[in-house]
Amino acid sequence: MNARRTAFDVLRQVTAEDSYANLALAKRLATAGLDARDAGLVTELVAGTCRSMGTYDAILEEAAGRKLSSLQPAVVDLLRLGAHQILGMRLKKYAAVGATVDLARATVGQRVTGVVNAVLRKVAARDLDGWLDLLAEGEDRIGALAVRGRHPHWIVEAYAEVLPADELEAALTANNVSPQPTLVVRPGLADLGDLDGATPTRFSPFGATVAGSPADQEAVRQGRVGVQDEGSQLVAWALARTPAPEGPWLDTCAGPGGKAALLTGLAREAGTWLLASEAQEHRARLVRQALAGYPDGAAVIAADGTAPAWDRAFARVMVDVPCSGLGALRRRPESRWRRSPADVAALGQLQRDLLRRAIDSTVDGGVVAYVTCSPHRAETVDVVDDVLAERPQARRLHAPDALPDVPDCSLGDDVQLWTHRHGTDAMYMSLIRC
Repeated sequence: MNARRTAFDVLRQVTAEDSYANLALAKRLATAGLDARDAGLVTELVAGTCRSMGTYDAILEEAAGRKLSSLQPAVVDLLRLGAHQILGMRLKKYAAVGATVDLARATVGQRVTGVVNAVLRKVAARDLDGWLDLLAEGEDRIGALAVRGRHPHWIVEAYAEVLPADELEAALTANNVSPQPTLVVRPGLADLGDLDGATPTRFSPFGATVAGSPADQEAVRQGRVGVQDEGSQLVAWALARTPAPEGPWLDTCAGPGGKAALLTGLAREAGTWLLASEAQEHRARLVRQALAGYPDGAAVIAADGTAPAWDRAFARVMVDVPCSGLGALRRRPESRWRRSPADVAALGQLQRDLLRRAIDSTVDGGVVAYVTCSPHRAETVDVVDDVLAERPQARRLHAPDALPDVPDCSLGDDVQLWTHRHGTDAMYMSLIRC
């Protein structure tokens, strides 16, 4: 199977079956039998098309002169792939159009080749900047940034609430760049010297990047080193280094296990242990796999964090709540077009309940880290403000004090990391003294 056909099949899974692009892509590449060059082409076709899908859809509707909903869904995906080759990858126009028409003939049938050819030739009449200029006409500042940054309008509005105006464009641009995988050295199991060609990360003492695939590293294959964004490492480290009484630690939303593994290593070094709780059994199994390298120092249970299954309190509690994921858009290329403001609102009650139970599960003088991989105010500051208003015994700490070497990470008393500033996912953290 060739690269474009493989990319088309993956894109159909994403748009027709709501599959995650990164997972569907990895699964298909594992069995496609492609060489490295073609595998790279498939990755660019899928990730690039998904990342700019809403923008390409607007361009295609202008070029077609009709709504894309009037076309067969498989034809729309063919047009999206063609648009990305013409506008995003800047391949030779006639080659990109011809290859997409051939793909249309092989997948949907001869009858659709005419419309695919006609629409893509109109797309090729302008370059990407020309199309973005056209789409941005008449838009206000936020609307123009959304068009040019290839994000939905509501996400740009959410960023604008918490970022200075002169950083918005850089923040959106950073979301359009695929991240290099970051590795985490698990305390007590490995150190940076166990990695071939490691380059330490800027802020986390546990992080590194390497050339090539993480799976090429023996320490990764042995489970002594994992793959984890530096932002996730930093919030776990901040919790571990904030003064607290002696006693066991708790991770209430532990799946898939990256933070739980780092916290387990840090807890063992502090002479204690971690309870990792995850509501869904299949994700609890992932946590057990992530912790498999540790011979002791952790226990894993499948339990709902809003209805605690434990009968004791903990010294340090991590509550990394389910969220919209708007801080990790660079690694989830389709999610920006799949999410909506309703998704953010729907999570608010669960996020507040999880934080309430986390505070209830903490000893007097203990500390809670409330964490999201979203900078959206409704999932971050607003949640903490509401819950602390109910709990006068709990108080907000100045969280940036726990990350003194990370510049420009303050959001009031909380921490907000940004991809364009720190090179991490846009993680949010509030530290609460109970």
